[in-house]
Amino acid sequence: MSSTSQSVQLPEKRSTEEMNKEEQKSNSAPQDPPSAESSDATTRSAAAKRIKTAKDRKDHFDKKQSWKAKDWATSGKKPVREGPAPERRPKKKVAVLVGFCGTGYQGMQINPTAKSIEGELFNAFCKTGAVSEDNSDDPKKVSFTRAARTDKGVHAAGNVVSLKLIVEDEDIVSKINSYLPDQIRVWGYVQTMRNFNAKTGCDSRVYEYLLPTYTLMAKKPIDPVLLENAADQKLIELPPATAEELAERRAYRASEEQLKEVANILSAFEGTNNFHNYTIGRHYKDKASTRYIMSFKVDKPQYVDNMEWLSLKIHGQSFMLHQIRKMVGILILAIRSRTPAALISKTFGPEKLNIPKAPALGLLLERPIFETYNKRISTIGEGREPVKFDDYEEEINAFKSKYIYSKIYEEEVKENVFDGWLRLIDGYRGVDYGYLNSEGVIPETSVIGKGQERMMDTEDIEDAQADDREG
Repeated sequence: MSSTSQSVQLPEKRSTEEMNKEEQKSNSAPQDPPSAESSDATTRSAAAKRIKTAKDRKDHFDKKQSWKAKDWATSGKKPVREGPAPERRPKKKVAVLVGFCGTGYQGMQINPTAKSIEGELFNAFCKTGAVSEDNSDDPKKVSFTRAARTDKGVHAAGNVVSLKLIVEDEDIVSKINSYLPDQIRVWGYVQTMRNFNAKTGCDSRVYEYLLPTYTLMAKKPIDPVLLENAADQKLIELPPATAEELAERRAYRASEEQLKEVANILSAFEGTNNFHNYTIGRHYKDKASTRYIMSFKVDKPQYVDNMEWLSLKIHGQSFMLHQIRKMVGILILAIRSRTPAALISKTFGPEKLNIPKAPALGLLLERPIFETYNKRISTIGEGREPVKFDDYEEEINAFKSKYIYSKIYEEEVKENVFDGWLRLIDGYRGVDYGYLNSEGVIPETSVIGKGQERMMDTEDIEDAQADDREG
């Protein structure tokens, strides 16, 4: 009880209800009524306190914000819709089908301090009037969700965001696209049931990873001079590949034996398994570490400017951060070291291993799948359209060729991304990768104990720090 309530003299033999009412009245009123002289000062003081509190709330909110796109988060202003102010119009819950090249973006999800795909999309929705000015300061106001999050630099031929949009304009799709860069496209939209959620309504996702086959070449011995000069170092900085070495890599062709082993290793990932070793910040006992992979297949080799590439297609219920890239990473290292596919099942066990992730460059989201939702609306028979990409196949394939596949090929030729990644791996002298051996066994020296160090790249460190901030 507060000091105010203690000062009130309560009569004896009052009921509990009467006592509670008396206490509430006492707590809500000042001990002594203010004098006329002090009234103005008290009012000014209370107002100042309210202003200070509001400012504190705003400052706290600005620090904790997680939804503002960079374009307006940095300025503190809502995106300004171009043209005259529209009348208040009804919103519809829709699934918006999109595709994008992730080069130059920090990922799919809206980030207040970085350039994101969703930030571009939401700004375009606002500028066309598909999102009203009243709702333009917070995507949550229009129930904005996405089917799949993509990492920095990862592409998507198809992804889905759901939200409430004003879609009366027949040309709304073309108008939205007019405010987007060419590397981000809206394919169309589907009006959905009111409770549709792109994330929870998505049953599974299909990803593709494009891999140059020279990554499967056996590791070459490190120059003894480099080894001697870096005797006490865990990481040797290997020199860049020479023109001759690069030419040799680009002319490389995977053998039939290697291609069969690729298929064997990929199939070992299929089914329900514990993938705690294929992400960061997860433990073996975490329920979220268990994921279901429906299929993981490799297509016949493709050739671009005389370089051989493999297309790996993975269909899974859901994926954790970096999971696919780490799966591809261990595939590459297992083939290079002639480690059998039997190793893969052992990585699902409780031992903590350091599995490097392959470059983001080759990864793209093919499309999310909404099988359960589509069956549901078909059964209900409300005349709603299914959420799928079939009607846009021709446009999507043309976009993939021009803005995704070509960018992957061009960047690899220009930057030697995969070669640089292999040199980083080959220069590491720790015992973490001791599980890469002809027997497919995991030695105790390769198991990471609690508190032990492991090899981390810049992206891992940034992600770990982000997890710490969020958690």
